[in-house]
Amino acid sequence: MKIGLYFGTFNPIHVGHLAIANHMVEFSELDEIWMVITPHSPFKKKSTLLSDNHRYQLVNLATEDYPKLRPSKIEFDLPQPNYTINTLVYLAEKHPQHQFNLIMGEDNLASFHKWKNYEVILEGYNIYVYPRIYSGEKPITRFDNHPKIHPVDAPIMEISSTFIRKAIANQKNIQPLLPCKVWQYIDEMNFYK
Repeated sequence: MKIGLYFGTFNPIHVGHLAIANHMVEFSELDEIWMVITPHSPFKKKSTLLSDNHRYQLVNLATEDYPKLRPSKIEFDLPQPNYTINTLVYLAEKHPQHQFNLIMGEDNLASFHKWKNYEVILEGYNIYVYPRIYSGEKPITRFDNHPKIHPVDAPIMEISSTFIRKAIANQKNIQPLLPCKVWQYIDEMNFYK
């Protein structure tokens, strides 16, 4: 089975994340998308980041009606700070029956050469890339036309979790930007206020 790994803090997960993940699984060779919740780094200031388990619960609620999307807290058990290569190696050992692939935005691809062991990742894994909006021309990267890089013509989603958190803090109604169950959980728990 071809699994796409979509990493994020998902603080909170919103309809943009779901639209991209669903598009990736429906319009590429991927069979499933695992939404990998990035744990809170003990070396970073917490600010408005919800606890790992609350963010996992939000992703679980958001994906329960999408059988090809799964929440994953695989990184919660890995030593921190963690690097993507460590997660990939761990998953390959734990699930040898699957072929794992990365999902990232074009903005992340532009700095991919700065990732730890990026050459090893490129040797062993395919990367599915979704588009971003640029204020000028799209930057050319060293990975354009690379055989392991697969651009996917996914919808461009300009919704940010930061915007959602600020809107909630300012008592704005942003329900259309969140899956219904995610909004209910955030509202009941009084998050981001």
